[in-house]
Amino acid sequence: MLALEVQPRGEKDSLESLREGGFIPAVLYGPKEAAASIAVDARKLESVWHEAGETTIVTLKGVGGDKDTLIHDAQIHPVTGKLVHVDFYVLEKGKKIEIAVPLEFIGEAPAEKLGHIILKTLHEIEIEVAPAELPHNLDVDLSVLTDIGDHITAADIKLPPSATLVTGPEEIIASVTAFHEEKIVEEATPEAVSTSEAAAPEVPVEEK
Repeated sequence: MLALEVQPRGEKDSLESLREGGFIPAVLYGPKEAAASIAVDARKLESVWHEAGETTIVTLKGVGGDKDTLIHDAQIHPVTGKLVHVDFYVLEKGKKIEIAVPLEFIGEAPAEKLGHIILKTLHEIEIEVAPAELPHNLDVDLSVLTDIGDHITAADIKLPPSATLVTGPEEIIASVTAFHEEKIVEEATPEAVSTSEAAAPEVPVEEK
């Protein structure tokens, strides 16, 4: 489990001074947790963010006892790509959470080797799960797709024991469709038209 040391942020602490001092401003809140402003070491938070994303529990230390959280929202600078602000959602002990979990496509579809096309229509599904069993991602095995019409639905995804599916079970995640080669119709270019007109024989006009 990942952990971060944080410190309370005073009202007089400006965001600019925090960032200049190597910290990132953040807030924490939850169903049973009053919102509080905190500051986190920038380098450590960047490291945890890249490893955890939004689906791994991060334990915050230094704010009145350990708090299990999820990175609920991360604001990134559009130019530098660095984190500038983070929201931590404090989990309620003993309660399941509803969350969208990314899908990871694994294996190779035999249908693709035959020249067919694999359509991936969903890249995450929503589940309700106990925090202790929260998966970082869920595997989708494409090796079961062997022929046209084969498909994988949300109901086919293996979930942790405590998890229930929130996304509709009939929702298609991946499917096989036939490859159709498109015929390219060449339009006559202006040069070709002018050449053909020039090559056309002249028809004499009878004088009246």
